[in-house]
Amino acid sequence: MHYLACDLGAESGRLMLGSLEDNQLSLEELHRFPNVPIEDAVGRHWNVEALFAELQTGLALAGQRGLPIASISVDAWGLDYFLLDETGTVMEPTFCYRDGRNQRGIDRTLDTLPWETLYEETGIQFMQINSLFQMAAESPERIERMRTFLPLGDGFNYLLSGVAKAEISLASTTQLYNPRTRNWSDKLLDAFDWPRKKFPELIPSGTRLGTLKPELAAASGLGEIEVLATCSHDTGAAVAAVPADGDQWAYLSSGTWSLIGVELPEPIINDAARDLNFTNEIGHGNTVRLLRNIIGLWLVQECRREWAEAGEDYDYATLAQLAADAKPFAALIDPSDERFFKPESMIAAITEFCRETSQTAPTSPGALIRCALESLALLYRQRLNEVSALSGRTIQQLHIVGGGSRNALLNQFTANACEVEVIAGPAEATALGNVLLQSLTLGHLPDLATARQCVRDSMDVETFQPADAREWQQASVRFKAIQAQRDK
Repeated sequence: MHYLACDLGAESGRLMLGSLEDNQLSLEELHRFPNVPIEDAVGRHWNVEALFAELQTGLALAGQRGLPIASISVDAWGLDYFLLDETGTVMEPTFCYRDGRNQRGIDRTLDTLPWETLYEETGIQFMQINSLFQMAAESPERIERMRTFLPLGDGFNYLLSGVAKAEISLASTTQLYNPRTRNWSDKLLDAFDWPRKKFPELIPSGTRLGTLKPELAAASGLGEIEVLATCSHDTGAAVAAVPADGDQWAYLSSGTWSLIGVELPEPIINDAARDLNFTNEIGHGNTVRLLRNIIGLWLVQECRREWAEAGEDYDYATLAQLAADAKPFAALIDPSDERFFKPESMIAAITEFCRETSQTAPTSPGALIRCALESLALLYRQRLNEVSALSGRTIQQLHIVGGGSRNALLNQFTANACEVEVIAGPAEATALGNVLLQSLTLGHLPDLATARQCVRDSMDVETFQPADAREWQQASVRFKAIQAQRDK
């Protein structure tokens, strides 16, 4: 069986061909394209027209293969959304979560409802990029004009099929969804006077939406293949493909963002979870992903971009080698500090943090990258301990999936810092999860346990054992002291 998985990321998108034969999975990249937000007088927003044009290019390439494609599904990052007008047209602009308007939305939201109420209603962590805050920053004119609010991944499924429905894994990230009632939060919608009819029907992961629009079917040569809503949230799809067994494991979806957590049967919404700022997102089969978002390899990506603009174009392998050769624990930062979210210069932000905490700032590329990676690993340790305490789970393995699973140096640092076995891979977990959930939806695989077994049987993973425990324990003590110093 063959499936198409469109995986949209905040840096790039790709259309993948997934194949399942004798419980063996394979993936092939058909088309990759950049995703660069537009910055103009309006703000920072996404070029939806260009992204959909690239997706159609990928569909045409798939059509040229002449294979019997069963279905297609789109997954994307959370929090951003489409607003559709009364004609069903996407209203421009489609804002980017890094747009500067978010603070206005936060202020309006917290003037309307206290944070404790928001968390009790949704179980979602406080992040300045949450959909609720973005919606609260929208103009009254835009809210009046919109007919339908649609999370971004579901929006692209709508562009393919013409069916506008919200899949719960993605809806659950918006801070507009109540995981207890499994529906949109009437309390929040009423508080902001947002009509319920503007929020679409919620559907479970693994829903058949319809077929490819006739004009797309004809232009691509694919015919009217089925369009499915799998886990429209990329992390939901990635966790579905974690090659784990039992329940004594945690996952780390590693990329521009890092998301670390555990898979549970029910949400954990209490004072402790709120104080630690953990989030409850829905996964396949109404499982709950109790997790924290962490700025991840964004630290490295932004440094690399700055060096490239200055004429020093290092590839990631070179940066990893330079970091491996650099002095251990020369300087540490707290990646959760807000200055690293959208700095004009990441290098300057790291330098400033080090100086403010009485450390010698790193200057060479190797030292800067080692500082970022060691600090990330120590923050992973902290978050893993927190999620273990909240969930009551004893974590024996940490599964790292996503593009960051290829970073062997960070994987080893993570095993050392967390003092658990790290299993890295698959790197393409999001696309794999998308494909696996399509196969489950169509009845080609019986259940998620079998799907995860397919991943174990089909994909190579690498294991990292913890080492240098004393040095990392000492570094953890220093890391916490740096955090405390910054918080004063």
